[in-house]
Order: sequence, then C-alpha cells, then structure tokens
Amino acid sequence: MTDESTVLFLAHTGQVSGAEKVLLDLIDEAERSGHDTVIACPAGPLADRLPRTTRHIRIDELGLGGERGAARVIAAVRMLGRWVTGARAIRTVARAPGTATVVNSLFALPMARFARPTRGASWLVHDTMTSLKQRLVVRFARPAVRVAVSVSEATAEPLRAAGLPVVVSHNGVPWPVPRFGGELHSPPVVGMLALLTPWKGHRVLLDAIAALPDIRVELAGGSFPGDSEYVAELRERAGRPDLLGRVEFLGHTDAESALRRWDVFVSASVSPEAGPLSVLEAMSHGLPVIGTDHGGTREFLSDGAGILVEPGNATALADAISTVLGDARGRRTLGETARYRVASRHDIGETLPALLHRLIA
Repeated sequence: MTDESTVLFLAHTGQVSGAEKVLLDLIDEAERSGHDTVIACPAGPLADRLPRTTRHIRIDELGLGGERGAARVIAAVRMLGRWVTGARAIRTVARAPGTATVVNSLFALPMARFARPTRGASWLVHDTMTSLKQRLVVRFARPAVRVAVSVSEATAEPLRAAGLPVVVSHNGVPWPVPRFGGELHSPPVVGMLALLTPWKGHRVLLDAIAALPDIRVELAGGSFPGDSEYVAELRERAGRPDLLGRVEFLGHTDAESALRRWDVFVSASVSPEAGPLSVLEAMSHGLPVIGTDHGGTREFLSDGAGILVEPGNATALADAISTVLGDARGRRTLGETARYRVASRHDIGETLPALLHRLIA
C-alpha cells in the first residue's frame, strides 16, 4: 500500500457507461482500502451514484458530444476553455501531499496536464487509440501521465508505440453469477448493451437482423444529446418494413435485467473496444456472445469463448447469429467456455484490487 491518503478521480462525462461503472467500482475499492476519495466530473447520473463520503467537484462536460462539422469545431474550442477551468477547480487537491490522481478518460487527460499534479497522473485507458484526434490529445497530455494502465493488450500496443509507460490490468465483473440462456425465446431475441453512438455499430446489427426473419432485437443503452441525429437514424431504420415491429429500444437498463431477456449477445463496434465490460457481463452469465474481431473484444472471445466477425460486415454478423441460434449444443459450449474465462481471468474480486494498486502505486 502506498502512503497516498486521497485518490482524486477525473472523468469527462456525467453519464454512466462501461468506463464509468469501472470508475464507481474503483471509488468503492479505494474507500474500502482506507483512502479518501474525490471526483471531478459533470453533474448527472455518475455524480448521483457516488458514495456519500466521496467529495464531488463539479466541472463541465469535456467530450465533443457527437457534434459534427462546424459545430464540432466550436465544441472543441469551448472544450479547451473547459479543460483550463476544470484544472483550476482541481489544482489544490491534485497538488496536495498524499494525493494520487487517476484519469478515467481520454478527454479528461488535458485537464490533468493543466493542473500539474505533484506526482503526475495515472491514466486508466478505456479507449483504443486509433484516430488522429486521440493521438493529438495524448501527445498534448503525455507530460502529465506517470503511467497508463490499459485494460487490454490491444489497447496497450499503440500507447507503447507513442512512448507512454504502460501496464495492463484487465477489467472484471462479479463472480459467481447465475447462468442465463438455455431454451430460446419465441421468437428468439438478440440483444446489444451499448451507448447509442455511431461507432458502437447498432446500424450494422439492424441490417443483419433485417436479413433474419422471425428474430427480434433489443437495444439497451442511452445516448448523448449530440448523438440525437444518429438515434433518429436508428429509429427510422427500425421502422422500415424489413424490421417493423421487431426492434425495441430499452433505454438505460440494468445489465442483468437485459441479459435475462436475450438469447444471443452482440457487440458490433466498428472501432476497436478497449475492454468492453458488457461483453464480460454477458460471458459471465453464459450467454453466447458474437463480437467484432478487433481490440479487447478479440482477446475476450478468443479460443472458443465467443464468435468473432469482421467489423462492419452485416452479412457475416447475420450468418453468425443464424448459426448460433440454430445450434443448441454450440450455445451451451460457448457459454461454458465464456464462464470459465471470466472465473479464471476476470473475477472482479481479484481484478479490482490489482487495478487500484497499479493506478496509485
């Protein structure tokens, strides 16, 4: 254990998706370990779910929020000001003796650079660096990063190439948990648990289901205001004759409640996921998982723990869904292998203390 008495967490959003679920778990673990906890994040569901003992420093949203074109340029300029303002808000805590600063998202990194924490900051990496925008943010913030803690080897590789000190510490989920699946619903239900944003690949899944009659699809997850146009496009696609009446948007939904309703889980991301928590949650309950063949998803589903398909290929995804639904023995085998993978590598009772140690040591 280090001598840091306070852990300061930085988050760019007030919404809650997989990365923020990990953050909330880390806050709980830090408090169990005797640390005081402080978080700088916008108001919203994340702040609402904080322990009462965690101090909340309110900042503005730091993401671009899905804006496009000229609106995106304007949002970027505003975000620069928000980074500086956020840094002022956290500077006293970040520079105090005995504070460890943990950055939970790419777009909070520049705030740490401007705040200049005494020990530097550790960055918990939930995003695979693939775009120029990401590389520019990392290049700017790199002097503030003491260590990057990656949740998968796929995410670690580009960071090492950028010259960052990197360690890998995998995500975990609760274990043991009950097994779901078994007899198919009538009609069968395919589910996806992800924020409604373009890179998650919902459109690919809808196109795949359109080619598979008598199968329903449920999309669980909320959206950012800037992605309203994309959500409208999804709803328009769901209303066409080849999908009419077969698509349900569940909104923000408890993961376990959603997984109980499904026969097959799909992660259709068209850009690489770092270490998708929803995939691990589905695996832990023994649902057959079909995911895109890149990033952390590839690592989770390798060696028979799931089915991998080419990113963006609706035909390949449709074929995989059809195969899994038509093979009861294959579904059982996938579920058993996935549950063993979670039990042996992703039990949160073991991964969470290890992750916190790597972040604050």
